[in-house]
Formats: sequence, structure tokens, C-alpha cells
Amino acid sequence: MARLLLLLWSLGPMLWQLYSSLKPSEALSGLGAGGWTLENYRQLLQGDPPFLTYLINSVVVGASSTALTLALAVPCAYALSRLGRRQARALTALVAAAAAFPAVLLFLALLELARDWHLANQLLALSLPYSGLCLPLAVLLLRTAFADLPPELEDAARLEGLGLAARLRHVLLPLLAPALAAGWLLAFTLSLDDLVVASFVSGPGATTLPMLVFASVRLGLSPQINALATLMLLAVAIALLAARLALRGGRRGA
Repeated sequence: MARLLLLLWSLGPMLWQLYSSLKPSEALSGLGAGGWTLENYRQLLQGDPPFLTYLINSVVVGASSTALTLALAVPCAYALSRLGRRQARALTALVAAAAAFPAVLLFLALLELARDWHLANQLLALSLPYSGLCLPLAVLLLRTAFADLPPELEDAARLEGLGLAARLRHVLLPLLAPALAAGWLLAFTLSLDDLVVASFVSGPGATTLPMLVFASVRLGLSPQINALATLMLLAVAIALLAARLALRGGRRGA
């Protein structure tokens, strides 16, 4: 019984979003009766403001910043895991301090960089700050994963004549697939869902979905927002199911 109540408590907001997305705004506000409708989804996909355009902007920013974050985090974490204990502790403390640094203090510097590098109204002006903010967290995560690997694996690969790049590609990184997936999900989620940095750095040509949702909610809760949330929850559920099936297939193949 307790599990059922916990499940209902967790699914309650999602079910309300689904219900609200299928109802006209008049019915939700109590100004009139209304049945089930898909009008909110039609307005979401075809109406104004163009939600899909801003969703694509957010996905592009999230994917690019995540790719840059992992490309920098992997060599940094590998080097950090191969240092001596005293040096590793000191540098890990510095990385942890960078991860805890409040992003709000970076706004003026980000504005100056966007102006000096002529990145105004460009999505790149968001991808670079997000990469910098996510990098310390990804380094800490991957550093622990590298340290947990048996050193005999890399020693054996070195005896086989594999260089550093080959060892990373063929030996270490395949074993770190769960940690890489966790780092990817962490960086992508933080980049996709950010509002604070985007409100200071982005411009009219680089508006992301969280900024649009925030502006819409300030004017009143629209059923289109619930429709958007329902579609995003559906996308997350499909992605999790696909990842679970891929992991199960990988285990059977092994």
C-alpha cells in the first residue's frame, strides 16, 4: 500500500499535466465546460510563439556543450587519476572548488567575452559557458571512474604496444561507458534546463526553451505549457526505455 501511495504521489503531477494538456483553457479556469481536445498540441506545434524552434535551440546548445565538456573532461580526468596521491588530492580540491563556484558571479565576464568574441545572439555564446560550468563536475565523475579501473588492464595494453590514444579508445573508454553516459546526461540536463545563464548571455536570435517557458508562465499558465511538458516527459521515457533495451542487448552480447 505504501508503495502504491508513493507511486501515485510521484506520478500525480505528470498525470495532471497530461489531463491539463487535453483540456481547453476555459475548462481549466472554470469559465466554461469543455471535453477532450488536441488543440493545445496543435497550437504548440504550429502556433506562435514557435516552441519547436526554441526546443531545437536548447537541444543544439545542450548537445554541443555536452560534446565539448566530455572531450575536455576525459583527458583531464585521466591525467588526474594518474597523479600521485598528494598532487591528486590538491588538484581534486581545486576542481571541486571550481564546481562549487557560484555561476552568478560570472555574468559580467561572460558578457565581456560574448562582446569581445562577437558572439552576440549566437548559440555558441551559451554552449561555451555551459561547458565551463559542467566541466568540473564531469572531471570529478570520470576521475573516480578511471581510478576504479584495475591498473593491470592498462599495463597489459601497454605491453601489447598500444599508445595512450589507442589504450583510451580500445580499452579504457569502453569500460567507462556507464560513467560517460552519466557525465553526458549530467552535462546535457544542466545545459538544456538552464535559465539563469541564458537570461544574461543569450539574445533574440538565441532564445532557448526555458526562457520561453518562463516568459509564458509569467503571463499565466497556459495549457500549451502542459502539452510541452507532456511531450518532453514522453521523450524522456522513450530515451530511458531505449537505453534500457540497449544495455540489456549489450549484456546478452557479452
